[in-house]
Formats: sequence, C-alpha cells, structure tokens
Amino acid sequence: MQLGSIAAGVVMTAAILGAGVAAAQGSQDAKPAAQVETAAQGSQDSKLAAPEAAGPLALGLAAPLADTKMKNVDGKELSISDTRGARGTLVVFTCNACPWAKAWHSRVVSIGNRAAKRGIGVIAINSNDPHVVAEDDYAPMQQNARKSKMAFPYVVDASSDVARAFGATRTPEVFLFDREGHLVYHGAIDDNAKQAGQVKARYLEEAVNAVLDGKAVALQETKALGCSIKFRSKA
Repeated sequence: MQLGSIAAGVVMTAAILGAGVAAAQGSQDAKPAAQVETAAQGSQDSKLAAPEAAGPLALGLAAPLADTKMKNVDGKELSISDTRGARGTLVVFTCNACPWAKAWHSRVVSIGNRAAKRGIGVIAINSNDPHVVAEDDYAPMQQNARKSKMAFPYVVDASSDVARAFGATRTPEVFLFDREGHLVYHGAIDDNAKQAGQVKARYLEEAVNAVLDGKAVALQETKALGCSIKFRSKA
C-alpha cells in the first residue's frame, strides 16, 4: 500500500510539473509573437512617417527627398532633382518675411543667378507656415521673385518635410552639392548680413567658385544665422 501510494504521488507530481512546464513554454512562445507583431507595426509606422533629421545634413551626403515635388512661383511642380545642375546644385532655405533673409536676399539672388548661368542648379525653398506669417504666403513669394529678378525656382515646401529632412532650421540656410551630388558646403551666405560693403568672408560665393573649378571647398561649414523656420504642423 505504501509503495502504491508513493507511485501514485510520483505520477501526480510529474503531471503537475509537466503542466507547469507546458504553460511556461506557451507563455514564452506567445511573447515573441507579440513582439514580432509590434515590430512589424513599428516598421510600417516608420515608413509612413515623414523623414526628419536630428541635425543638419552631414557633409558628403546626398540631398534628401530630392524627388519631392514643390510648387514653383510660376505654378509648375518642381523637385530638387529637376533643378540639379551638371556642375552642382545649390539649395537655399529662405522666406519673404525674415529680416535676415531680406538682408541677404539680393546677395542670394546675385550668387544664385550667376551660378545658374555657369551650370549649377539653384532652387530656393520656402518652408514657412503662412498661417504664422502671412508675408510668407504664395502670392508674396511670386511678387518677391519678380521684383528681385530671381532666375531660378522659388518653391513652396507645403509640408515643411523637405526642411525637416535636411535638418534646416534657419532662413536663410544654404546647402551646396558638388557635381556628384555630395554636400560640400552648409551654412551662412557670408559674415555680415547687415552691411554688404563690409563683408570679409564670402562663404557661399567662395564655395560655389570652388565647385565650379572642380576644387575642394576650403571652409565647408559655417553657422547658419537667421530666423527660425516656422514649420507647418504634421498631419
């Protein structure tokens, strides 16, 4: 009787232990499945989300969102790729209202027009939300382009996503790419926004000349000075 009781107890204990192991294993199996589903959902969300840089585009990289179409002041839809030049590409984030952008505007137009004639594609981009500053709306952009005789596109970044992808935060802020499409200069126009006659360091002009001559840009990055970009709210 004692041996039979012991045997029955052993069988019962084994059954209990077996059930516990099976339950634990089931819990472990269920957990990875949930993790896979969550990871898959996160991957889908990341594909849907607009690209956003943690900082300004790094030197040597290509222009992000280069195929994104933006409305030009002539009504046509253009992308950075559409305006790419055989000898390089200049991207300028600017606007109508900012005092810094206004101070540098004639110099941006002058450098841009000359660069465009010599084979560098040029595009000015307004990423500001006109609901914040009405002067940055489309009609004032058209007036500004005509008045200043811009010989290159001035487009609307309707979602501000192009500026976000570049990591641009100021107006004006320039990004110059060489003929291979690599970023070789980023930053300010020159060292004196207020007094053009007292400029000592012509950062952008010298970088453009270096790209045109097929030479390395001596000073590749400066601090972009200007107003903050008034980003549009994400949908």
